[in-house]
Amino acid sequence: MKIGRVVSARGLFRPPLFSLSLCLALLSAGPASADVVIGVAVPRSGPYVAVGEQVLRGVEAAARDANAMGGLDGQPVTLDVQDDACDSNTATAVANHFVRAKVRLVVGHVCSNASIAASDIYAQNGVVMISAASVSARLTDRGLQNVFRVCGRDDDQARLSAAVLAERFRDRKIALIQDPTPASRTLAAATKDNLNRIGINETLSLSFAPSDADDAALVDRLKGAGIEVVYYGGDATEMGRLVKVAADRGYRPQWFGTSAIATPDFAKVAGSASNGVLMTFYLDPSRQPAAAAVVKAFKAEGGDPTGSTIYGYAALQALVAAGNFAHSAEPKPIAQALHTERFDLVLGTVGFDSKGDVTAQGYVLYVWKDGSFTPAGK
Repeated sequence: MKIGRVVSARGLFRPPLFSLSLCLALLSAGPASADVVIGVAVPRSGPYVAVGEQVLRGVEAAARDANAMGGLDGQPVTLDVQDDACDSNTATAVANHFVRAKVRLVVGHVCSNASIAASDIYAQNGVVMISAASVSARLTDRGLQNVFRVCGRDDDQARLSAAVLAERFRDRKIALIQDPTPASRTLAAATKDNLNRIGINETLSLSFAPSDADDAALVDRLKGAGIEVVYYGGDATEMGRLVKVAADRGYRPQWFGTSAIATPDFAKVAGSASNGVLMTFYLDPSRQPAAAAVVKAFKAEGGDPTGSTIYGYAALQALVAAGNFAHSAEPKPIAQALHTERFDLVLGTVGFDSKGDVTAQGYVLYVWKDGSFTPAGK
């Protein structure tokens, strides 16, 4: 596990071409005694690095903006950034690090398995966590009063996926595929259950282990079975590889992905074959009025506010807003405020229900074209 340094958030979000000396100075700076240290747990290694980078960009920008407005309850915000690699064991180690360091507020984690593993430790030690990207229903269904998320739930995503498959592809041969990752397995199972409840049975439902040989064999099997629509809840790199391998072999079904491919990395891997790929993802706040000023600032500094970036911003923004409402940097009053109040965030005016789920609009269908995704419409 990579243990990161405590990084001051003041002035941290800058254009890409800042000096190495400035970077090293920021990394070596410790927090002032009065700073509110907020832990940030994201994957900085492993297959979900791209999503982790998006979330971290958003968190850093939100911390900078919060400090410009007086911080959290009048105290500057400092970030302690840790790499959990989207791994449950590493996430547990990161959570224990935060507890030992007396970090009481955490933005994280990104992957649901990491969030679930870490959340038990946070609950036992009175730490508030808020995730920008963990979609597993189980995360909040356990009723832990210290756990929140600003993103959607996978059961809602599965219901939308099944509805789209039923509405648009009822008479097509559909395959539901999954890899060994927990997120992929959960989404495939939930989508299958919802689709079958509607009265539609898939032609194929199968598992595979991502690799060059298996990708080609899987594509050939799908093609041989006459599959016209392929649903897959895997990560951006693997989905991109499958789409490209299929196109290279003259096979172009309708590919249907999930929020895991909401990163430019997908189109970089898939190339032009990414055009037309469907995807479910949260409502894109970068297109909404409430986020206009933040998006403008990102673009002015050469940043990319797409994907989970604005959700990372919203996660830290929610902690700061709740702390300022409660006039406290302590986790208990912040959690109570999150559960009972509504706040003007980049997601709009939102609150959190008794489980800790955000009240913002849920998933939307998107389509990829020319390296980016836009709402698919009807």
